[in-house]
Amino acid sequence: MARVIAVSNQKGGVGKTTSAINIAACLAAAEKKVLVIDLDPQANAGSGLGIYKGDFDVSMYDVLVDESPITSAILHTELKCLDIAPSLPDLVGAEVELVSAIGREVRLKEALAPIQRLYDFIVIDCPPALGILTVNALTAADSVLIPLQCEYYAMEGLSQLVKTVSLIKKRLNPALEREGILLTMYDRRNNLSHQVEQDIRAHFGQEVFPVVIPRNVKLSEAPSHGKPVILYDINSTGAIAYMDVARILIRRHQSSSSGRNKSEKGATTKQRTTDQR
Repeated sequence: MARVIAVSNQKGGVGKTTSAINIAACLAAAEKKVLVIDLDPQANAGSGLGIYKGDFDVSMYDVLVDESPITSAILHTELKCLDIAPSLPDLVGAEVELVSAIGREVRLKEALAPIQRLYDFIVIDCPPALGILTVNALTAADSVLIPLQCEYYAMEGLSQLVKTVSLIKKRLNPALEREGILLTMYDRRNNLSHQVEQDIRAHFGQEVFPVVIPRNVKLSEAPSHGKPVILYDINSTGAIAYMDVARILIRRHQSSSSGRNKSEKGATTKQRTTDQR
């Protein structure tokens, strides 16, 4: 079963989409089978991976609103192990259209169920809001990864997201975990970046990733070329940082994956023995 990670922060401009596509690309470069779900109507995850409007007929709007099979929305990217289910600006209408829909909070969870065994990781790029699209993502996810810009206002809004995650865990998804807080746009020359890092680490401790994502020109340039940073400049500080994040996620979830695989193999062997008898 894929590990489903929602990359979420209700504040815009914190490196959410940049983190989603680059973490996914680094996981794929490590030969993990990865699917990116673009739930942001701005559709930047698609363009950041070289997928543009006109390249596809079915989007996440069709999957959520019309309940089209998600397999009809999945596209391959330049990286062998990386797929994407793209978005369109039409997705903003889903916030209104799903208000009266039955089971509106679990549309994404139900859509992902048939394909979860096909991937190692599913990374959901959430919109910068705490509406029905983000609720769908958090209901479908195993964990939420929170990118946090190293600035005061970004830190101020973190408490609201933490409350929302707790509410989703209580009402809709008891298994939801916090994957961690990822500090982004870190400027080592800036005293404020150091202060924000100290405050967040003091309050959240081990929940904060040991890696920080630096301010990096290559990270900013890569999306305009339709590439994740590891394909644009693998030696850049941004690429190296995101590869470190991917390594942490692989190590963190490798043991649970191998445990599941052993259980499944044991169950299969037991069934075969029973059948032979």
